[in-house]
Amino acid sequence: MKPALPLLQQALRITLFTRANCSLCDDAKLVLSRVWEKLPFEYQEIDVMKPEGRAWKDLYEFDTPVIHIRRSEVIEEPSIAAKARKLMHRFTEGQVKEMMGIAEKEPDEP
Repeated sequence: MKPALPLLQQALRITLFTRANCSLCDDAKLVLSRVWEKLPFEYQEIDVMKPEGRAWKDLYEFDTPVIHIRRSEVIEEPSIAAKARKLMHRFTEGQVKEMMGIAEKEPDEP
């Protein structure tokens, strides 16, 4: 998934919470890549085991991969993680697209 001009126009962001040596995470990246080809979105990746992902480690260390799907203007913070639309472990392109449709219709968050 390469950043491109259409990304700047998208209202949704998908954040992938991942870790090294995670085959399910590799599968998740492939699914997201296929979805992005049809429905571009902002993409963020957080390795929960790296220092910059430390805030997420307690939530997702043993649950990767996890994706959050939400409006792009909302900042990802562990304290509001419960409000995000989520898919965990194994998910399909159809499930991601369905969740994107739901997230697009949600009202703006404060």
